[in-house]
Amino acid sequence: MRCLFTGLLFMGLLFLVTVTISAQDFDAVISSQNRKSFTVVDQIKDPLERQVFLSLFSPLSPRDKAELAETFLASYPQSWLLAQVYEIAAKAYIDLEKYDLALKMGRNSLELLPENPLLSVPLANVQASQSLYAEANRNAAESLRNLDRFGRPSSIPEQDWAELERQLRASSFFALGRAAVSEALAGAPNPRRSELLTQSADFLSQARMFNPRDAEIPYLLGLSYLSLGRIESAAVNFLVAKKVEGPLQSAALQQLRQIYQLGHEKSESFNTFLERLEQKALLPGSDDQASGARTAGSPASPLLKTERAPKRDYAGSMACRPCHADEYSAWEKTGMSRMFRPYRPENVIGDFHDTEFYAGDDVRLNGRQIEITAGKDRFLFARMQVGGGRHFVELKHSDGRWVRYPVDYTIGSKWQQAYATRLPNGQIHVFPLQYSLLHQRWINFWNVIDPENSERADVRSFEKFTEATSYQANCAVCHTSQLQNLKGRGFEADNLEFREPGINCEMCHGPSARHVAAMAAGKPYSKEPLEPPVDFQRISSQEYVAICAQCHMQSAMRDAGSHGELNYLSEGREFFHRHKSRPLAEFSRKAFYKDGRFRETTFIVESLQRSACLKKGKVTCGHCHDPHSADAISNPKSLKFLGHPDQMCLQCHTGLAAGIEHHTRHLVSSEASRCVSCHMPPIMNSLLFQARTHQIDDVPNSEMTLRFGPEESPNACLMCHTAKDAPWVKQQLQAWVHGQSP
Repeated sequence: MRCLFTGLLFMGLLFLVTVTISAQDFDAVISSQNRKSFTVVDQIKDPLERQVFLSLFSPLSPRDKAELAETFLASYPQSWLLAQVYEIAAKAYIDLEKYDLALKMGRNSLELLPENPLLSVPLANVQASQSLYAEANRNAAESLRNLDRFGRPSSIPEQDWAELERQLRASSFFALGRAAVSEALAGAPNPRRSELLTQSADFLSQARMFNPRDAEIPYLLGLSYLSLGRIESAAVNFLVAKKVEGPLQSAALQQLRQIYQLGHEKSESFNTFLERLEQKALLPGSDDQASGARTAGSPASPLLKTERAPKRDYAGSMACRPCHADEYSAWEKTGMSRMFRPYRPENVIGDFHDTEFYAGDDVRLNGRQIEITAGKDRFLFARMQVGGGRHFVELKHSDGRWVRYPVDYTIGSKWQQAYATRLPNGQIHVFPLQYSLLHQRWINFWNVIDPENSERADVRSFEKFTEATSYQANCAVCHTSQLQNLKGRGFEADNLEFREPGINCEMCHGPSARHVAAMAAGKPYSKEPLEPPVDFQRISSQEYVAICAQCHMQSAMRDAGSHGELNYLSEGREFFHRHKSRPLAEFSRKAFYKDGRFRETTFIVESLQRSACLKKGKVTCGHCHDPHSADAISNPKSLKFLGHPDQMCLQCHTGLAAGIEHHTRHLVSSEASRCVSCHMPPIMNSLLFQARTHQIDDVPNSEMTLRFGPEESPNACLMCHTAKDAPWVKQQLQAWVHGQSP
């Protein structure tokens, strides 16, 4: 079969990688109001590297672009921008029809940044044309998932994105259909031939739904139907392809003539035959029209409509207590309930005993230790005090005055605590320093995690009371329950109110006033698993994780619901938002290691979404964590199997239970034989400590560590074997692969 590509690849979109991508701060609310920040190019420190990178966006021929990209890769093999440069090279080689090089460059790019449908879609089409069916299916299916997950890239004008997204979906389904029909017809008779052809027809029908003007789709759909023996359906699709001006017109006409000659009497002329097909093509539900029906295992249609449900009401956490006393008591001790609390002296964990804080120092987390270097322009900025039984923070304003603020709220309770004060106008503002319980000191946390020129990291910004320090605008969406803009708008310092501080029962289980009333009246009723209160034992893994993602997904682009709801929905089939994510390439490079893995725990859900445990399995947050953990004080991570961590994995991987030592190549009693030691190494920055990555199928990668070094590609092996290096890791892993003793 000749190489077919949908119109997407001829729309001038092959080089849609741009230097104007704005880089987003993390650990901050993302909405349409605050999306732009600074550009990725601003983070390139080497002027020559920046110049070479920018030159890739000059009007060059594909050959020149490929050569320049290769030059960049050879000159800057440890650049932050490798994913983008590999992408440019891959698309240039596609245009040059050098498919082996295109696939090599594309794989390298997706290894660093997997969530990129602008690249994975054309790669899937190339892979299908090169008989790499498994890769084509994987990239096309992943592209559809990512198109559902992610919103418009900031580099693409809003007025252009709808059309481009439609083309990307069409091309993804086209790649799936082409891979299926090609595999079905390749070589010797395939026992799955009929199944593959049926899948192909279904995928291609969906491709036509998104792009009815592309002749390649109905032509290939005609071939699928022809191979299935559905002759008239094939003919209808060949007719559709024939009507589109282009290189496939003559081929489609030839197919129609062959079908006519094989199956029609001379009493019906060829033109009459075509007219009859034309009439059939116009009938609703005809095979040439995209019905939207799907075969088992195919990606879900993105056009499913959300059903509306009656408006639901919230009962409040206290309403749950009478029937669920144990769960309520356990929840009260968790970090979720203590996420944000009105001031009480006993809740304060910071050192307020006449403690001083100097601004301008450089604070860096090195492993488990904080390194502080005194800045040349350091100055005394804050004094923490207790007076009259109340806690205060005194801050030095820019005019030299010391201004005293009461602590009105505490934020957090386990590893770190921030403090906020309420202004006379009702706004709540968060002080620009926090107390680390782990390190027993005050720190400017934003200065540690934010890129340069961050407004909130500049302690002197606090006195301005802008949105940079506003609790309502930045923190409330994940630290308080049922947050609403009373004027129906988005995140702002005013007009926001919340039902309860902290994360209450109904943030996870949904509005339960109906349930409470029914139980009180002794009138239970049947309901669906996702209908509040949610039965987490019966919902799908995707629904489970989506509920947790309300707070634990950094990339979510949050906008208000129809009634100003900011972290819940009062109407609709679901009570929680399913926010689109901002493309990951648009975040500050501080959020990632150079090997592409997430560096910050605010991306914990995004990390899990890369894991085969979620994509192929049915893992949920609840497999490992208990949100109602009875031992929350001694078990702050709410782990279900605190003393037996392997059991988290052995719930699914039961076959490894009897042979852990054979699998790990280490003594079963050693730390190296714990599943999490290799597959979830502690490489993510949390609140000034290292947390485990939740890309659960992570494995030690010696090549990445050799390329970027352990600072930018931490290796689980070297966390234990501290005296060794990356070449040693490579040697050991190669010995394992070849069955030798390490």
